[in-house]
Amino acid sequence: MPLIGIGAGDDAERIVDAAATCRDLRIAIYAHPGTIPHEVPGLKVVESANPEHELVDDLFSSGIDAAVRGTLPANTTLSYLKEKAGVSHLERVALLETPAGDRFLLAPVGVDEGWTARDQVRLVEQARALCPRFGLPSKVAVLSGGRYGDVGRHNRVDRSLGTAELVARITGSTHCEICIEDAVPGYGVVIAPDGIAGNLIFRTLTFLGGGRAHGAPVVNINPVFIDTSRASREYLSAIRLAYALVPPL
Repeated sequence: MPLIGIGAGDDAERIVDAAATCRDLRIAIYAHPGTIPHEVPGLKVVESANPEHELVDDLFSSGIDAAVRGTLPANTTLSYLKEKAGVSHLERVALLETPAGDRFLLAPVGVDEGWTARDQVRLVEQARALCPRFGLPSKVAVLSGGRYGDVGRHNRVDRSLGTAELVARITGSTHCEICIEDAVPGYGVVIAPDGIAGNLIFRTLTFLGGGRAHGAPVVNINPVFIDTSRASREYLSAIRLAYALVPPL
């Protein structure tokens, strides 16, 4: 059975509780010494002065089969992940769920991601490839910063409409303009106009709107790495998402 590693930084008890719930999985928790003061039956605890590096190093040396960031700091963990993977940037696709139970993949979700048509085309291809793994339709909705009736109101809106139309044509997707409410129920993938908009959609749905974030796989590296927010209410979904994406032996 695959071994899933997860980082425990601040509020380590949330990670311990999530891992302890997954009694059918093998899980290793990466934490600073003394962060987890008691032995956790059935769980492996890896203590390190630098758990961010330890988690990523073990992922790339096959010490673990997949990794979840958990509550480790984003900047240091993801910077080292980029360095170890030899990539200039990371591309993430988040699996989200509305309060009504509609699941969809959202990208870009990082403020530095998805700023060009080329970037968005690549995200469409990567997200669409994940759809069968989660039973989602492969239909893709590309969003822009306005409706066609808004042309001329601001040059950024005009550029956003043009980019979305181009991405939709290249990838065989549907340009849903700014109407995310029309996109989510019937589409398996939603592409935001840029990384800032995607991050706002993610945070609004999950932290204000009663939705759920199951985790965001990094799709431009080979090992399975699931990014999470330290503000997440639970990490069980991210652990199971990592397990689901481990290639079969």
